[in-house]
Amino acid sequence: MAAVPALRLVPLEPELLAAVLPWFDHPEVQRRLGGRTWPEREFALRTAVRRDDDFRGRQVLRAHSYVALDDEGVPVAQIGGDVYDRWTLWEPATEEVTAVLEGRAMGAAYVVDPARWGQGHGRSALRALTESAELADVEQFVLGIEPDNAASLRAAAGAGFRPLTTEPDAEDMVYVRLQR
Repeated sequence: MAAVPALRLVPLEPELLAAVLPWFDHPEVQRRLGGRTWPEREFALRTAVRRDDDFRGRQVLRAHSYVALDDEGVPVAQIGGDVYDRWTLWEPATEEVTAVLEGRAMGAAYVVDPARWGQGHGRSALRALTESAELADVEQFVLGIEPDNAASLRAAAGAGFRPLTTEPDAEDMVYVRLQR
């Protein structure tokens, strides 16, 4: 197996959007995450004042959004999400919490520059996220991944994530978790 590239995370700032936005023109990225509004929304969430937000039975504490840079300072991935007071399993059909996993949690999502797919950048970005000093208080990291997204499931497993659920939920997601 090839060495996993070391990446450095920097906060997503407006000047980095120009590098990230073209990734969302790729049909596969659009299918999984949506179009160019996704990184702009992540930036807005990170910078918004959020007090007492509740999402699926979890209290939103804060948001983080990063761009992963390679050793030459070139953006290769965007990664981030919300930090919650705990993780919950949610049933969208009934809008009910079905399980509670105590401990501060981060629900994260990521995208790798399509020109760099298959080079280990997804796994490396996930590792950088889970090792970030800024997230030292997070006890568990959770990703929702569509079950047919084999590349993302492999990247998550390579970064130490393990299945939290095995059957797709009503939104066609399986969840993987890395617990510290």
